Amino acid sequence: MADLNERGTQSAAGGRRGGGREGRRALRKIPMASFPTLVRNIPVYDLVPDEAVELIHDESLKILEEIGCEFRDDEAIAMWKAAGADVRDTRVRIDRALLMDLVSQVPPEFTLNARNPDRTVKVGGKNSIFVPMYGPPYVRDLDNNRRYGSLEDLNNFHKLAYMLPALHSSSSIICEPMEVPVPKRHLHIIHSALKHSDKPFMGIVTSKERAEDVMKMAGIVFGDDYVNNNTVLVSITNCNSPLVWDATMLDAMRVYARHNQPLILAPFALCGASTAASAIGAVAQVNAEALAGVAFTQLIRPGSPQIYGQFMVTVDMKTGAPMGGTAEAAQMMFVMGQLARKYKLPWRTSGFHVGSKLNDAQAGYEANMLMHAAILSGANYIWHVAGWLEAGLACGYGKFVTDAEQLVGWYKYAGGLSFDDFKDAMAAVREVGPAGHFLGTQHTLEHFEKAFFTPSIMDFNSFEQWSAEGAKDHDLRGREKARAMLAAYEEPKLDEGIAEGLRDFIAKREEELPDGVS
Repeated sequence: MADLNERGTQSAAGGRRGGGREGRRALRKIPMASFPTLVRNIPVYDLVPDEAVELIHDESLKILEEIGCEFRDDEAIAMWKAAGADVRDTRVRIDRALLMDLVSQVPPEFTLNARNPDRTVKVGGKNSIFVPMYGPPYVRDLDNNRRYGSLEDLNNFHKLAYMLPALHSSSSIICEPMEVPVPKRHLHIIHSALKHSDKPFMGIVTSKERAEDVMKMAGIVFGDDYVNNNTVLVSITNCNSPLVWDATMLDAMRVYARHNQPLILAPFALCGASTAASAIGAVAQVNAEALAGVAFTQLIRPGSPQIYGQFMVTVDMKTGAPMGGTAEAAQMMFVMGQLARKYKLPWRTSGFHVGSKLNDAQAGYEANMLMHAAILSGANYIWHVAGWLEAGLACGYGKFVTDAEQLVGWYKYAGGLSFDDFKDAMAAVREVGPAGHFLGTQHTLEHFEKAFFTPSIMDFNSFEQWSAEGAKDHDLRGREKARAMLAAYEEPKLDEGIAEGLRDFIAKREEELPDGVS
């Protein structure tokens, strides 16, 4: 396993360790741009017995057979009719045999290709990746002010995502650039993700035309033929719980699935509001909604890679506000993982989505509850793991960086314990003997840098030392780290012909598109 401290022992280009102690000291100064795919080497946890999984599965199929799911789009309705589903107006009832035949066509794993092949990752099976947040209109900036996000903020977050090693993707809408007109905003979002990072990225799903623009931009970077046969981006589509797939989401599904690009088929469920006030009841409904979406993608392009998913939070019944890191959210995550394994589907959940307004103790409690569940339930695409505040309404610079540091620890945790140096460690015990110390042993000198996760933002000094250094809280230290990283950022340059092609495409589309939404 790669050295997992952010000070790193590999260069951004994947350089090898060398030159003894001085060589290691030099390498520590070079930022590591990405860890490889996380391969989980710890067991998954089954929260409920197999009989309970089968019960939920059966009830989910009954929902689709007896109640049905709305597909509010004429082309989708025609496709379901042609497939043999029971269609009445926009209500589609899907026989379980048809449903499961379609779901079974989704590959259990796929490769998500980056423009830099060293950043390519795998999704599915025992593989997991960490992906930053998506979609907030607000940021909590480097001075800890809450304000609307800008294009400069978006550029900054894509730079940070590129530089932070435990993030495997640049996402796309890490924050909304609110000063850019809505009809043109997607062009600048995708350009920022492609320009400032060479990691995988995410698409836009707010209209068919915007999704098509994303695919054209991907084609400029990767080549049209390559994109049609290889996965280069992931997009999110949400079922409107309860049981509605709307035209906008279905349009996006058709664009991306036809190009062999995976979608996250994830109901957005506010449990107690858009589902029954029951954790296990919510799982049965959300499972039905997700399976219906997965099945539809296989009508579009059989065998296309897809991601089964969920976003389930409980609702505070006193206020109606969504709650992030609750016990029930974690429990539901575990059961969705069991269902995903039953269907042999890659699956998505969220890691650090919290309700807290600040990067404070509440945020830490919520995040820890959810990430434990995400890791131990075997999630493959762990989203919203950096920056998330206010139930997704804001992205914080401090939280973005402190979250990413914690991911280094989670990466090491999920990678399992290595016995590679066990014999050498036992030899060190014999060398030191009683009442000695290990600080000067050859084993310690050779292993101290990678033996333990050593965060740089968290503070473990004495109270006196902490006070002398300014009594800085965790978020302030994170914001200082973000400033330093942005000052040190070096762009992973696009080929000039590709860069020019993107600029020309954006300029052409901006001329064609209006500034306002009609």
